Amino acid sequence: MIEKTITLEDISLIDFLGIDDKNINQLSAAFPKSKIVSRGNEILVRGDEAETIYITDILHSLIDHFHQYGKLTTENVKGYIAQEKQESISEESPDGIILYGTKGSPIKVKTANQQKLVQSVKDNDLVFALGPAGTGKTFVSVALAVRALKNKQVKKIIITRPAVEAGENLGFLPGDLKEKIDPYLRPIYDALNEMVPHEKLQFYMEREIIEIAPLAYMRGRTLHNAFILLDEAQNTTPMQMKMFLTRMGPDSKMIVTGDTTQVDLPRNQKSGLKEAIRILSPLKGIGFVELSEKDVVRHRLVREIIEAYGKETNPEA
Repeated sequence: MIEKTITLEDISLIDFLGIDDKNINQLSAAFPKSKIVSRGNEILVRGDEAETIYITDILHSLIDHFHQYGKLTTENVKGYIAQEKQESISEESPDGIILYGTKGSPIKVKTANQQKLVQSVKDNDLVFALGPAGTGKTFVSVALAVRALKNKQVKKIIITRPAVEAGENLGFLPGDLKEKIDPYLRPIYDALNEMVPHEKLQFYMEREIIEIAPLAYMRGRTLHNAFILLDEAQNTTPMQMKMFLTRMGPDSKMIVTGDTTQVDLPRNQKSGLKEAIRILSPLKGIGFVELSEKDVVRHRLVREIIEAYGKETNPEA
């Protein structure tokens, strides 16, 4: 059992808690195994660790809602409870919805090739997602991993990147290898923060239910009952790529994402991603999905920038 205290600042207690505390009572009724008590401008939550985190996530969402709209109704409370307790999202979800984000907004595929990626992951245990930056290959892959965890199809998520310098020297950064590489993993953290509430994400990471680590940390492991994502795979060496692919254990899914036009390895070093595509493409049970500048979902200029660089590299294209 643990206890957490949420302090209500700059909030009208009667408007937030409801008449006779009806809003908090509704939250208590949804989690009968836990104790939720309002004392002045504080709310105390006591229960088992996992459920306490769920309740505090809901309370933080309700506080954000109140600050944005200036009121809180029992319907709002019901909606946020339903969001936290949402049932498994089917792989055949309508409108391409993969899951619902931290604010309740749907995270869905936005292009035909992103939908191909979703389908390929459903059909294959190993999928290569290839394409330029901004095509959503990493974001969609992370969303699929989070959905699999929520649906209890896997017991953990493992996300990794090779520790390759893209013009900067990692050796001059303070800390150990993981601390040096963490800034390079920021896009992964950003994606997860859109999909998993902050405290729950911390809970998952403290217990290594979600693990984010440099590729070097994968050596010697067998990863079973896991959803495993290798990002920026163009910067692996052939030996690193083989090492990673052979970590796959029973009941696991793997996605390898990369952009073969953005290799940051030394010029005399082969890309493990390029070699893996060549060697593995004849094998059945492995999916290959190509995304292009047409799938870019960032600012419209990003697509034009990618096209312009493509013409410069291939003038006859």
